[in-house]
Amino acid sequence: MLFLTALAGLALAAEPETEIVSKPDVTYLERDGDKLQLDLVLPKSKGPHPIVICFHGGAWMAGGRKDLTTPALFNPGGSDGKKTFAVLENLAKNGYAAATVSYRLAPKHKFPAQIEDAKAAVKFLRSEAKAYDLDPDRIGAMGFSAGGHLALMLGLTTPEAGFEGTALPKVSSSVQCVVDYFGPTDMTLYKDNEAAMKSGMKPFLGKECLTDDAVLKKASPVSYVHKKAAPTLIIHGTMDLIVPYVHSESLHKTLVKEGAKAELVPIRWKGHGWEEPAAVEKAAKATLKFLDEQLKAAGDKK
Repeated sequence: MLFLTALAGLALAAEPETEIVSKPDVTYLERDGDKLQLDLVLPKSKGPHPIVICFHGGAWMAGGRKDLTTPALFNPGGSDGKKTFAVLENLAKNGYAAATVSYRLAPKHKFPAQIEDAKAAVKFLRSEAKAYDLDPDRIGAMGFSAGGHLALMLGLTTPEAGFEGTALPKVSSSVQCVVDYFGPTDMTLYKDNEAAMKSGMKPFLGKECLTDDAVLKKASPVSYVHKKAAPTLIIHGTMDLIVPYVHSESLHKTLVKEGAKAELVPIRWKGHGWEEPAAVEKAAKATLKFLDEQLKAAGDKK
């Protein structure tokens, strides 16, 4: 099983008149002699800016943060012919600080290493908010496929879940909203898929997941739903064969049932990522509208 990064066509319609500045290769944590880094792209305008922290896909085993600083290769523009940009560049051109984060990969590093790193990145940017002209009270998480899973875990889990790690223990890892692009939400849905369990779940979760459902549930965002969960936007192709659409349907229903704010945007007849301009534009508009409501509007109320 392979969770595709599927970035082609996911760059959002941008506002090209907004000037931006890039700060690549920022070390947010040193662990076991290795540097974990992020790339940051900021509007040149005066902040403090709301920030969107982004996570790449790749089945928790592949991909890298630079995937989100590369323009979409196969989509020349939206249906209106406008130029597309890399995900981070686009977010900055729309008034957001944006970061793309490296995290430890399986099979060398098993879960929960990936979510501990995601939380460490949030803590780092919150603690360095003044240095980068960020608003520590307006942080969103966005991810694609496996990265969507990490973004959801940020929005749903509390410290009681035990994923905080040891980095910056006095700094909150909370986020104010989540955008999930086709992330897996319930690992137990793969139980009857032998290929998926052996090639996807086992490298990520360890061999115990093959016989113990509790291991699958521990890594499932749906296990942590509560009514005070961060507002969540879920975008998913209805014909996805890698992360079936039922993952997003189930999570959305559970969030709504618990009283949390959640929205599900189906991309009809599309699979694990999409390139068709109309579908790209639909996802882009939904994403920016949601971020504006949850992050920019919150700044206006200050």
